Amino acid sequence: MQVAGITPGQIDDPAGRLSLHDTWKLGAAALSLSGNGSLGFASGDRMPLTAHGNLGYALMCAGTPREAIAILERFWHLRGRGAQLMVSESEDRLFMELVLELSAPDALRDMLMSSMLTSMYRGIEFLIPQLPEQRQIWLYGEEPSGFDRWRSRLPTVRFGMPQAGISLAGDIALLDQPLPTANPEALTLALAQCERESALVDDADDTLRRARAALVLGADGYPSPEALADSLHLTPRTLRRRLQEQGYSYQQLLEAARRRDSCQMLADPDLEIGRIGEALGYGDPANFTRAFKAWTGLSPREWRKRQIGH
Repeated sequence: MQVAGITPGQIDDPAGRLSLHDTWKLGAAALSLSGNGSLGFASGDRMPLTAHGNLGYALMCAGTPREAIAILERFWHLRGRGAQLMVSESEDRLFMELVLELSAPDALRDMLMSSMLTSMYRGIEFLIPQLPEQRQIWLYGEEPSGFDRWRSRLPTVRFGMPQAGISLAGDIALLDQPLPTANPEALTLALAQCERESALVDDADDTLRRARAALVLGADGYPSPEALADSLHLTPRTLRRRLQEQGYSYQQLLEAARRRDSCQMLADPDLEIGRIGEALGYGDPANFTRAFKAWTGLSPREWRKRQIGH
């Protein structure tokens, strides 16, 4: 903790709340001191649904896995700070993707992703005992040292992938089966607690969350900074300041929204790639290709081909 510049009191305080920056510093220090490239898998394995408080309880009480996934999307900001959850579904595949919203060194990025995805997978195992036949965890980096001890305890883990997430392929109808732990009354109470937690998030965090939610692609493109601020009942200056306090800018949020929407649109093979780029605000197709390759390491055409192949 001394390496990370965080006091023991900050860690021991059950009512405390580390900033995202401090949380990442703590993770980087643990990675540096342990030298364990598989530390993320170990930490994620120790975080079952019950470790996630009211959100975990709500997921357990949901009526179906599909309802649980919707709840996770709705309240992801309570547990997944610094990462965006994007869920896409086709006829025979569900993909739950995590995207870090701030840049991080590759080793820290891979540790954070492997931790969150391992924890998420443990929750999925609990909720869906009979999982679809094809189950995979995708990660950006190469296989870390020490991963052998986790190989048999996890589904197929694919390294060096253009996305990080969990892929479930096969009989997606399993998502609509009743959960054995479903409890409507308890679910109502758990969701109310999640709402209270969400309301306690400080103004800057709440502004960031609401700004992400409001940055939606419309017929005229994405809202401008001024239009976005107006929709949040803020002045442009206040919006800019609150985002800066969290280490974000309007342009970063816009790029994240474009990445999210481009992946969803490219999953539809009937949409022309040029039209997708144009809808996202790229007048020159080459600029869209360049931006998409920076996001994923693949061109839009390559990404679409790989998605169809999986």
